[in-house]
Amino acid sequence: MSTITLRVILSDIRGAGNVGSILRTANACGVELIYACGYTPYPKLIDDDRPPHVITNNARLIAKTALGAELSMPIQHCLDTATAITEAKRDGFDIIVIEQAETSLNLFSFAPSSLKLALVLGNEVTGVSPAVCELASAVCELPMVGTKESLNVSSAAAVALYQLRFGRPNQDLLS
Repeated sequence: MSTITLRVILSDIRGAGNVGSILRTANACGVELIYACGYTPYPKLIDDDRPPHVITNNARLIAKTALGAELSMPIQHCLDTATAITEAKRDGFDIIVIEQAETSLNLFSFAPSSLKLALVLGNEVTGVSPAVCELASAVCELPMVGTKESLNVSSAAAVALYQLRFGRPNQDLLS
């Protein structure tokens, strides 16, 4: 098993179904914590102050794709993404943003310098903001060869998490 410790930071994700899928993949990849930032939907939390109908609706929609992962994945809500990044950095995590930008690195040739990685995933339409990208240790993208320029955020999360957990050139990080 990998010695890498992973967290996921969800930055203003719109779709509860996407959140559920990401929770399921995060569980499969051994992610230790999910930060649901901004208006990202999340299941019921202890001391949840959202209106009951919002909690119930989010929990129902997330459960459709999470298939139980929402019950076992630690989730923390942050009012904004910068707060989650600050906490992860304080805990010793390097921040890896998945976003297409002029200076993005190819995730498949990226070799992290840390065993503690927090993966930031952004809004389905607007992606990760430039301000959040500036807080990252690295901005990486998934290469595309077809006519589409991006994957669905839950698909991108799966590819990125499996690459960070099990992929090359990170084999030297695996035990």
